Amino acid sequence: MIDGYASIMAQRADIMRASVGLDYTKYETGALAFDYECLLADTGYDIDTARRVQHNTAVGSTPLVELTNITELARAVAAPGKGARIFVKDEAANPSGSFKDRRASLSVHEAGRRGYPGVAAATSGNYGAAVASQAAKAGLRCIVVQEAFDSRGIAQPEIAEKTRACEAYGAEVIRLSVGPELFYVFLCVLKETGYFNASLYTPYSILGIETLGDELAQQVREQAGRFPDIVIATHAGGGNVTGTARGLAKAGAVGTEVVAASVDLSGLHMASDHDFNRKSFTTGHTGFSMPFTTWPDRADVPRNAARALRYMDRFVTVTQGEVFYITEVLAELEGLQRGPAGNTSLAAAFVMAQELEQDRIIVVQETEYTGAGKHPLAQLNLARQLGIDVTRGDPRDNLPGGRIVIPEHPSQLAVVDVDLDGVRRSYIRHAIDSLAAGEQLNDVDFTFLADETRTHRHYVEDIVNEVHGKT
Repeated sequence: MIDGYASIMAQRADIMRASVGLDYTKYETGALAFDYECLLADTGYDIDTARRVQHNTAVGSTPLVELTNITELARAVAAPGKGARIFVKDEAANPSGSFKDRRASLSVHEAGRRGYPGVAAATSGNYGAAVASQAAKAGLRCIVVQEAFDSRGIAQPEIAEKTRACEAYGAEVIRLSVGPELFYVFLCVLKETGYFNASLYTPYSILGIETLGDELAQQVREQAGRFPDIVIATHAGGGNVTGTARGLAKAGAVGTEVVAASVDLSGLHMASDHDFNRKSFTTGHTGFSMPFTTWPDRADVPRNAARALRYMDRFVTVTQGEVFYITEVLAELEGLQRGPAGNTSLAAAFVMAQELEQDRIIVVQETEYTGAGKHPLAQLNLARQLGIDVTRGDPRDNLPGGRIVIPEHPSQLAVVDVDLDGVRRSYIRHAIDSLAAGEQLNDVDFTFLADETRTHRHYVEDIVNEVHGKT
């Protein structure tokens, strides 16, 4: 790399500005506040434009599948009269096998429109394959930077699968060990190549997912005569929840409850060399969802367009073993072998269906393709090699990084609600901590924080006063 760490980090704002073509400072309206809707609108991609761009690269128009056998299983263990209909949006039908193609499509299209020679993305997940696939279609070069293995060179099976997929689409993959160098290396790549930053957190990425929420709502109405009661989205960095909820609203499904679901990996640190391979999920877990929910602007762009706390009505977690269990249920009862990301939401949907009347509708908002590295056996074999206990029993006995408990019976699946009030308070505290010395909140900031937390000004004022020890 051409510059040292301190030099590159000092240039980060200029590098980001050049690589995304957006001047984020023009949207700042207060000490904390920025004009979120204007940032998204200025891209020029309304939902119809986004749909046309995606159609040109075979993205979208994926099937909505009713899981009749899984619904019957839920009814078999539910109270009489309970057991909502469960549907799934099969996003594995996209070119690279996940909903991330929707995110990548607009970013790559924008890169081509602006004349960038290529695109770059920092990701260990499906998004890298999606960017590589869309870049191949557009004739652009592509570099994917991955946090791939620990200091012993042991790679997560799922990440190794993603490396293979990215390279199959012609991308160059830079693989790194876990640690703080990822962002530095990515900045170096952007500076040296002049490539477009196809970040997960730009407006283009979020607007690409709006078509998923809109499409889903329209398909449910066509098949069932009305909009869904609940849509469950697997939650990591926030883009999935944000884009889907916005798309649902644009379709008119304003009464649909949006639920975020994550795998509980509490206690594991995502930047820890020791913990890196002790998580059996590379996305959709609390190691990403909690930090990004409580402070979205920890992203690789100045202002994150994925702001999940604005849109979620409920936030639940499931255990590792429950996701592995429902993955096998999906394959054996519905003939659909799919990867773990969407099945996180399916595990939650199976439980929540039992809470509702049989005429209600729950939609699992996405699936992802599966492969050798994504299969439960690959993850469980690595877990055993690391000394993690894999057993059958009560999933409440799960211990992230120490014990994976796979249910013995479908009645054992459950969800744990995350305290959204606690999350909102944490967000506001992070916002206050981000203020520069001597900076004060103004009226615009209070309104912004109320919008961010889906609360009201008095709620925000009370928490600000708590932080400052006032009454």
